[in-house]
Amino acid sequence: MNRLKERYLNEIVPSLIKKHNYNTIMEVPKLEKIVINMGVGDATGNSKLLDAAVKDLELISGQKPVITKARKSIAGFKVREGQSIGCKVTLRGENMYNFMDKLVSIGLPRVRDFRGVSPKAFDGRGNYTLGIKEQLIFSEIEYDNVVKVRGMDIVFVTTAKTNEEAYDLLSELGIPFRK
Repeated sequence: MNRLKERYLNEIVPSLIKKHNYNTIMEVPKLEKIVINMGVGDATGNSKLLDAAVKDLELISGQKPVITKARKSIAGFKVREGQSIGCKVTLRGENMYNFMDKLVSIGLPRVRDFRGVSPKAFDGRGNYTLGIKEQLIFSEIEYDNVVKVRGMDIVFVTTAKTNEEAYDLLSELGIPFRK
C-alpha cells in the first residue's frame, strides 16, 4: 500500500474526525481523483507540440492522457471546433496517491522562489485547483528532451462539502499552503 494512503487511513482520518466532530468514518472527506490538464494552444499550428505534451504528461502521471478537443470555434484564437487543443489525465486510486506523494515531496520543493500554494483556489464545493508554470519540476522530465516549457492545471477533487474541510484534508495530506 502507498505510504500516503496508509498515513491517510491511520493518522489523517482520526485527526479530521476529532477536529470536525464527524459521527462515522464515512463522513470524513477523502481525495476522490486528481485531474491534470495541459493546454496546448499552439498545437493549432504545429501538431508535433501536442505529441510532445502528451508524452510529457504520460511520463509525469504514469498513465496515458486523453487528447482534448475544442468545443466551439473561436476566430480570435484561430481555433476550429473539434480541433485538438490539449490533453488531460484523470488519476484515481493507487496512481492518484503516488502522484500526490511525488508532487508534495519532489515536485513543489523544486519550484523556484516557492513560498507555498495559494489557499484561495478552492471552488466552494471542496475542490482545489493548482497551477504549475513548468513541467520541469517533475524528476521524470529531462531538460534536454523538452520541446517547449509548458504549464499545467492540477485539480484535486475531494468529497468534502466545504472549503474548510477540503483545506484541512489537503494540508494534512501535505500540500504546503501559504500562511
